[in-house]
Amino acid sequence: MAKVAFILLCHKDPAAIIRQARSLTAVGDYIAIHFDRSADPEDYRRIREELSENPNVVFAKKRQRCGWGEWSLVAATLEALTAAVEAFPRATHFYMLSGDCMAIKSAEYAHDFLDRRDVDYIESFDYFESDWIKTGWREERLIYRHWFNERTQKRLFYAMFELQKRLGLTRKIPADIDVMIGSQWWCLRRRTVDWLLDFIRRRPDVVSFFRTTWIPDETFFQTLVRHLVPEREIESRTLTFLMFTDYGMPVTFHNDHYDVLLSQDFLFARKVSPEAHDLKRRLGVLYSSEGVRFEISNEGRQLFDFLTAKGRIGRRFAPRFWETESTLGRERELLIVVCKKWHVAKRLLERIRQMTNIPCIEYLFNEENTALPDLGGIQSTMVKRHRHRRALMRMLYDYYETERMLVCLDPVSIDLLEDFCRDRAVTRILEVDCHFSDDYLTGHAMRVGLAGDRTPPETLARLLPTVRNDILHESDRIRDAEFPNYLRIREGETPEANAEALAAFLSLGRDTAIDIARTDFLFAD
Repeated sequence: MAKVAFILLCHKDPAAIIRQARSLTAVGDYIAIHFDRSADPEDYRRIREELSENPNVVFAKKRQRCGWGEWSLVAATLEALTAAVEAFPRATHFYMLSGDCMAIKSAEYAHDFLDRRDVDYIESFDYFESDWIKTGWREERLIYRHWFNERTQKRLFYAMFELQKRLGLTRKIPADIDVMIGSQWWCLRRRTVDWLLDFIRRRPDVVSFFRTTWIPDETFFQTLVRHLVPEREIESRTLTFLMFTDYGMPVTFHNDHYDVLLSQDFLFARKVSPEAHDLKRRLGVLYSSEGVRFEISNEGRQLFDFLTAKGRIGRRFAPRFWETESTLGRERELLIVVCKKWHVAKRLLERIRQMTNIPCIEYLFNEENTALPDLGGIQSTMVKRHRHRRALMRMLYDYYETERMLVCLDPVSIDLLEDFCRDRAVTRILEVDCHFSDDYLTGHAMRVGLAGDRTPPETLARLLPTVRNDILHESDRIRDAEFPNYLRIREGETPEANAEALAAFLSLGRDTAIDIARTDFLFAD
């Protein structure tokens, strides 16, 4: 059975560290603590004193003054890791934690999880080929030497970088290693840790190289594990649930996140607010519990993206210089069907195709696999379609040799509606107003990743009002925009009433519009 030695890096809140150490060791696991040498000495004295009689706790023999982006974080980890290897010969796994982490599963579940597969859990992606680094330096982190802290010694940090750059003082990456990158929160088997520590003793050149790279805690262990362990024995993921805001800051969990955290496919979460006393208490009790069943739905990241994306209303795209003076064509007509229920809109389009000769294209700006002709690659990805939206539409008009075209948009795409309505072409909008049952909203939440088959009913009950209000808000924004030539058909209205809007939208006779409005099961789910 797995026995875990936790590698804890911390620098504050001694009371929380003491509680965390007692909770993790109460079930027979171990913990090795590195307390930042820059922190309050009295806090360190208190931690050592309170945990001195706990045989499952050990402290790093040498403490480092840690700084973000520095080698000191790796050195601190190695100090705690070495202490754990020496003190706990029965430990089978070594799990990296911070003082802000908390277990979100029971120890029983965690041990069983680690016993299922004989692998190391560490994010390990190709440094140069992957998109793990979203913006900023890539090669510069490695080929130049970084001796100073970017946050506390900014002028020296960038002055030394510019000097090396001007003088061409680059260096080569050790020839026999492929640099990898990933999260610093890992869980490694004992055999892997033994190999890693032995490699460090044998290869001071590799250690020396990483010692002056920038942010080595994202590359050092990730690279060495991939170098030493067969790929089939590496699961390139972290077992610690963490998320980041748009500003690159870690998301903080609070008391009301208990149910969401338990349903994620992770063993720990980072980071828990220091003020979340009830959450910490409940998670502490949970870790030592037995017989607890966990329903894994794993919708946490999608929920966060969904909720935070609605925090601000603004333009999603700034005007591009090549679009500023462009137009679809003054003589052209663009018909836009706006509907949240895509299957209803597609059913309506199919009927319009049967009754008219208007080219109809489904959700080309919302659905990747929408059927489109080959237009030289501009249609190949959603990013290209959005970026070159007017050029794409002009090419579609030319391809179909028409002056009238109909497309579908999701109500969330109000930025596109605003853009097209500013065009010199005539734009008409038909909103299809549907009813949304709880069953439909549940299915919608599952389709977009906000919930899963195992999402607890309590979580769904709290989520559905938010999803419903979000849909209503999208529709309200469209109406508040007061677009010219805006029309609407509604579920629950008679076909005759809806036919008036359809006739005006499509420039059709009343009889044809009524035939379209009477489409069988038009609004059915």
